Amino acid sequence: MRQLERVIACFKGLATANAIGKQTETLSRADVQKWYPRGITGFEGTPGDVIPRYVGKRYEWRIGETTDDTEQTIAMARALLREGGVHHTAIGQELLQCKKSVHPGVSMWDFVQLGDPARIATEGDGCGAAMRVAPVGVLYPSDRLDDLVRGPYECAIPTHGGPLAISAAAAVAGAVSAAIDGRPASEVLAVALEASRFSDQTLTISRSIERIYSDHSTRKNLVVDEVAQRHFPNTPQNIVPLAIGLALVTESGEETALFAANLGGDSDSVASIGGAIAGALRPESVNKNWFDVVGMRSLSRNSLVEVFPWTSSLSFSQAHVRASATSLRELFCGQ
Repeated sequence: MRQLERVIACFKGLATANAIGKQTETLSRADVQKWYPRGITGFEGTPGDVIPRYVGKRYEWRIGETTDDTEQTIAMARALLREGGVHHTAIGQELLQCKKSVHPGVSMWDFVQLGDPARIATEGDGCGAAMRVAPVGVLYPSDRLDDLVRGPYECAIPTHGGPLAISAAAAVAGAVSAAIDGRPASEVLAVALEASRFSDQTLTISRSIERIYSDHSTRKNLVVDEVAQRHFPNTPQNIVPLAIGLALVTESGEETALFAANLGGDSDSVASIGGAIAGALRPESVNKNWFDVVGMRSLSRNSLVEVFPWTSSLSFSQAHVRASATSLRELFCGQ
């Protein structure tokens, strides 16, 4: 299988899972069951309609709409495209253009209020860096550990300077990189752990990844209620490790997205991070019908297609991808 297919599936998996997961973001497991008694099986309702619990809210999120996870991933890719590498000021410049979920109480709000693209945050341990870091994993092969540690650091520091945030971002970049390289799930896990350990001497995230993956991989079947009790995704120590665990155990972008959505909590980020990894690992597991919905609802507005000239602009000695910008543009414009 060509790396190009895995790269495309990584971005498709991220965006589609992001929109699926948004339907239950911030809900408890009990509230997910209250709003969706039959569970989440895809897009629940007509694409373009307001998600029922957002009717009349400050922002009326719509079925099939992607969130800040996808928007900031695109911003990252644009910065890498422009610079040919990972530089936090270029990333900051692109992040300042992002509009979704920028409100008091989140790290992006502080960053946007300061308005300084060169800012280096010294705290912040959320998953904001991990959710946008996939392009770093596309850029660097999995045998370039130094780059898979430095790149996520540069990705994180405009908004998140805490060790957990940086370590989690490194784990995701490592997993994406190894999956795009076509390595099996066990080796994807190993690269994610190695990158995470180099980024945080406390080993908090790497230990959580090992614990959650071990818990999942030893069970015959994953049960949503059981996972919600043990690893509910409402803390930094659970969100990214859970996403990696789901992706590597299910090896399915579709299954990862649905499981995350039925859990609740930070479901859109668990889904998008896991969807990116699982999509790169198993491109055929990304739901085409969901992508058609997301492409219609969100991706054209976010100009995802503009990201793909990256494949010809980056140095071929650095990039995973060996395809022309024209072929990628035609592929995505044809969706």
